[in-house]
Amino acid sequence: MQTDPLADFLTAIRNASRASKKEVVMPYSRLKSDVAHVLKEEGYLDEVELLKEKEDKLKPRLRVILRGTAKVKALREIKRVSKPGLRRYVGAGEIPRVLGGLGISVLSTPQGVMSGHRAKKLNVGGELLLTVY
Repeated sequence: MQTDPLADFLTAIRNASRASKKEVVMPYSRLKSDVAHVLKEEGYLDEVELLKEKEDKLKPRLRVILRGTAKVKALREIKRVSKPGLRRYVGAGEIPRVLGGLGISVLSTPQGVMSGHRAKKLNVGGELLLTVY
């Protein structure tokens, strides 16, 4: 039983990056897919792909290909901020800068999942899901 699928997804990405793996395959969910696409747009991931099996027995899975090599990793730290036990919501003016602007924050807003600087530009707030650098 998974209590926080997004945290499991982030942990899989973090572990794969530290172990110098090139890809991660996880069960699909829309939130995981949206977060992965934001990370791809920001340059932390190379590719995000939905894998559908022809047999109906297997559920769709999400394949994520990490960017970087064994020595130079694009993803150094990925941290879940808003957790099921303690949600963290921020307004448009309260969106944190990560590592002085070198990293990004990912928010779930009424207009979808987006990076912190894009949410600031659109002047929307929401749930602060994670920070990455």
